[in-house]
Amino acid sequence: MIRVGNDWQPLFDIEQVKPYYLELREFLKKEYSSKVVYPPMNEIFNAFRLTPFNAVKVIIVGQDPYHEEGQAMGLSFSVRENIEEPPSLRNIHQEIVAEGVEQGPWSSDLTRWAEQGVLLLNSTLTVEAHRAASHAGKGWEIFTDKAITVLGRDPRPKVFMLWGSYARSKKVLISNPDHLILESPHPSPLSASRGFFGNGHFAKCNEFLESTGQEPIIW
Repeated sequence: MIRVGNDWQPLFDIEQVKPYYLELREFLKKEYSSKVVYPPMNEIFNAFRLTPFNAVKVIIVGQDPYHEEGQAMGLSFSVRENIEEPPSLRNIHQEIVAEGVEQGPWSSDLTRWAEQGVLLLNSTLTVEAHRAASHAGKGWEIFTDKAITVLGRDPRPKVFMLWGSYARSKKVLISNPDHLILESPHPSPLSASRGFFGNGHFAKCNEFLESTGQEPIIW
């Protein structure tokens, strides 16, 4: 049984005994024992471990972990500093700079965001090397949708950043009208110029957090 060490544990306790999760667990055992799978097994749940439920202020929804060597680290859009930045992350950084919001020293490792209350949640939490979306439809989406659902009905105001059609499809899970939902095209090179650049999401996020008595994110 997975122990995350914080107040996400009740969700894990409920979901881990359900048939879909037990099937997912058996699938992952076979995958990790016979193939190269990312992220490393001990980093699958980094988003939950680094950002406790009661600390979540912002949710950035990704779809699938990076699938090349050394990239995936259990946080959507994030890679370690010694890894070349993927194009989507470069575009995110470009938008942050353009908006002029408060920034710390830039790093491709977004752990600093997670520690400030930004849940960097991929919908699917594992992937086979070099095979994008190879673990889609195996059960992860049921689990992560449940996490979004409980956040979406939480009474404390939060910001949901939904980039691209896949992330935007999760809007239906967000039931509390007090949350701020920010939608735009995805930051990938294929779509960033069609509305991600100039979306103002990082500034709008911080304005909302301050208006609800919360500390803004130092991006």
